[in-house]
Amino acid sequence: MRLKLDWIARDVANQLWFTVGLYCLLGVTAALSALFLDRLIPDAVSSRVGADAVDRILGIIAASMLAVATFSISTMVQAFASAATGATPRAAQLVVEDRTAQRALATFIGAFVFSLVGLIALSTGAYGSSGRLILFAATVVVVVLIVVMLLRWIHRLSRLGRLGETIDQVERAVNKAIDDRRQNPCLGGRRAPLLEPPGTPVVSRKIGYVRRIDMGGLSRIAERGQFDICVTALPGTFATLDRRLAVMVACHDDEIAREVANCFQIGDQRSYEQDPRFGLIVLSEVASRALSPAVNDPGTAIDVIGTMVRVLSNWTDGADCPRDEIKYPRIFVPAVAARDLLDDAVAPIARDGAGLVEVGMRLQKAMQALANLGNAEMTEAATAHAELALARARQALSFAPDIQRLSSASTRDT
Repeated sequence: MRLKLDWIARDVANQLWFTVGLYCLLGVTAALSALFLDRLIPDAVSSRVGADAVDRILGIIAASMLAVATFSISTMVQAFASAATGATPRAAQLVVEDRTAQRALATFIGAFVFSLVGLIALSTGAYGSSGRLILFAATVVVVVLIVVMLLRWIHRLSRLGRLGETIDQVERAVNKAIDDRRQNPCLGGRRAPLLEPPGTPVVSRKIGYVRRIDMGGLSRIAERGQFDICVTALPGTFATLDRRLAVMVACHDDEIAREVANCFQIGDQRSYEQDPRFGLIVLSEVASRALSPAVNDPGTAIDVIGTMVRVLSNWTDGADCPRDEIKYPRIFVPAVAARDLLDDAVAPIARDGAGLVEVGMRLQKAMQALANLGNAEMTEAATAHAELALARARQALSFAPDIQRLSSASTRDT
């Protein structure tokens, strides 16, 4: 239950409205705090420091921040649309969750709310001389924050929503998911056997994608009942009402099966968090869009291939699952195979770029680089995909020297 609340809190914290609302609340608190802190300032000090100009400063902030916030909102909407149309709609969520953009917009709107509340309180005569001094000090702090955030926002605007930046954001998300999987092989459980064990199946109670798995919750259920649980639906799996999420070994209690099903978070969209394959799918979608006749941008596809090589070079398939990293000994989880990763990442690009020799050459070099990483499973998968890409290119290309170049670059021939 605690982990589920943590998931909900994390998802809410990534929403734009939450950050803006939090900063607005801070702005209101800062403006009204002068009503309660004026007793801490001696009258002698407040009389020496003039703070009569605070109402004019607040007026300037209110007028300027409203204009800046409106401009920032329109800019962010354009960035979201650019990421969705230029890259893929699945990558637009990362632009929405951009922390610098969220904080910039939240700072501007929060400063506007602060100045508006301050002006209202000043017009009612709620502040005394000490209160006006505290409000003046708070206004100076707000002005400094605005200047700093404006500088950061101007720097961020040069990249926000651009295709290259969107690809970099997806790469960071995939690398984070891969790093988490390396630290927790098989999500912290044991590696599941190839054949599904006999037992009571746990089916999905919703239709959607498996976004996260509460491994701690599954472990507590298994330890309490002294039985094993074999997960059959990894994050990213599309679950239907008859889709098996897990199998309870030597347990036949329907109530416990419902508890196990509740440990799987089902949503309308896939999540990057526990699903490294999703990020690779998004990257391949960016490349496929770039290779479409309407866009015709093979350079972006080549850039994506290089990104995939960097990402997959950091990948370990978790085949060994070291004992000291097994946190949940009664939970068995299938490992993500290198072949599955390359199916998601390479196959669409090889299909859509089969008729472009420059894309085919970069694919062959990329597969050769992955095959030389020293991982047997990755070597086998990269070699197989290099052969498939070469076979597709041979059917799509008609110029014999181009086919020969690709053949010589294939990992099969090196």
